[in-house]
Amino acid sequence: MRTTEDAGTGTGTGRGPRAGRRWAGPALGALSGLVAAALTFGVGQLAAGVVSPSAAPVVVVGDAVVDRVPAWLKDVAIRTFGTADKTVLLATITVLVLLLAAVAGVLARRRLAVGVGLVAALGVVGVAAAATRPDATALSPLPSALGAAAGVYSLVLLTRRLSGPGHDSARGTDRARRGLLLGGTAAAALVTGGGGQALVATRSAERSRGRVVLPAPADPAPALPAGLDPADAVAAGLTAYVTKSADFYRIDTALVVPDVPAEDWSLRVHGLVERELTLDFAALLARPLRERWITMTCVSNEVGGSYVGNARWLGYPLRDLLAEAGVRDGADMLLATSVDGFTLSAPLAETTDGRDALLAVGMNGEPLPREHGFPVRMVVPGLYGYVSACKWVVDLEVTTFAEKTAYWTDRGWAERGPIKTASRIDVPKSFAQVRAGRVPVAGVAWAQHRGISAVEVRVDEGEWRPARILPSASSDTWCQWVYDWAADEPGSHSIQVRATDGTGAPQTETVVAPIPDGSSGYDSVTVTVR
Repeated sequence: MRTTEDAGTGTGTGRGPRAGRRWAGPALGALSGLVAAALTFGVGQLAAGVVSPSAAPVVVVGDAVVDRVPAWLKDVAIRTFGTADKTVLLATITVLVLLLAAVAGVLARRRLAVGVGLVAALGVVGVAAAATRPDATALSPLPSALGAAAGVYSLVLLTRRLSGPGHDSARGTDRARRGLLLGGTAAAALVTGGGGQALVATRSAERSRGRVVLPAPADPAPALPAGLDPADAVAAGLTAYVTKSADFYRIDTALVVPDVPAEDWSLRVHGLVERELTLDFAALLARPLRERWITMTCVSNEVGGSYVGNARWLGYPLRDLLAEAGVRDGADMLLATSVDGFTLSAPLAETTDGRDALLAVGMNGEPLPREHGFPVRMVVPGLYGYVSACKWVVDLEVTTFAEKTAYWTDRGWAERGPIKTASRIDVPKSFAQVRAGRVPVAGVAWAQHRGISAVEVRVDEGEWRPARILPSASSDTWCQWVYDWAADEPGSHSIQVRATDGTGAPQTETVVAPIPDGSSGYDSVTVTVR
């Protein structure tokens, strides 16, 4: 008859060496899988540092996810996480891969082929994602392939070495052997991953940007008008008229900022044109450049949202470039392609009707930041960015909407994307408590290329009252506005704003979501007077 002590506890608890061995095996397997995954990431990152940062295994899988999820889900991600959506996606993919790697490690201790097969399958996913990217080259799958090979090798090595005879004994030499093997593999992962990050940090685009000297504009931007007071002088918390480059919103599909040295950049203009053109960066800078204040807006911007900004852009007029190419009759769309394969479809009329549509090289007096399209991007006032603001642009095809489609229109967004009249309350913030008396209500309003002719505010569904509009540089930028509210009644109050564009058309009260052609409705806040 077996006693509890016969089971090896010596204490009557049933939690002795055999019970410990039942748990040590899976735990050690999971740890082996995690370390193997870390080495996979490290080797893949190192190879990507040589090939291209956008070829890193996590990035190519993330790009594949971005390309395949429906438009509504992307909109949810942007609303939920804002400009951190890319970081959240990459972190989610990394955690999922680590979980699958831990499972692979556990399975490998029971049947090595099954665990190795799971790791290899993850590698195949990475290779396939890299090979099918629009900007894929022959070397694009290499980081995923090398990373997967390193992961498979390390999992086999760890599983066999840590499953040898006596590995579950409590001897110090055995524990030291395990620690040395796992620690050495983890150290290799850190070294390769760190080396890859160091290579990415020394990529040439940032060095190239530092060497660029922008010429003085042949057609400078108008000086900012007198009376455009600092925002805090009007109302503390009011958005500044000029958005700093570092604070400008960034919404795009690039999980890794493309690395495009200015000296390697070129633009091809082709399609329904009389003369195909090819332009390099030096030739672009040698042309007479125009500088303008232009406010840009993302179609994903919710009512009252922050995906809007105003900057001073320097570039060459798209109208002049297309006139040089000679647009053929019947063309109505300009298909722009980024270096990473992203496409957008700009209505040709809006790029050639005389507005300041630019092939931009500068932002706020400096070369474009890499995150905002260095070395060259498009800027077209009056159109949402998804049909006008191609960053890292390398190809312009004159075509028709009937013949070609682009990234976002393929996903259900509208073809043309004119910006809707909108207004926003910056101060006071919703749920703020204010003292009774004069309370400044202030914000911004925009209707690019039409301008703003009036802004009105109402409190508690009362009468609309005119707000004071501050001066602006042109109809292509937003304007600041302020309304002096006599907040005499204590308690909770709702405040709404609406704008009227330069044609006399009022902002619509109808509430719609951003998909398919931009949000609408009145922005509002609720405050308490005390």
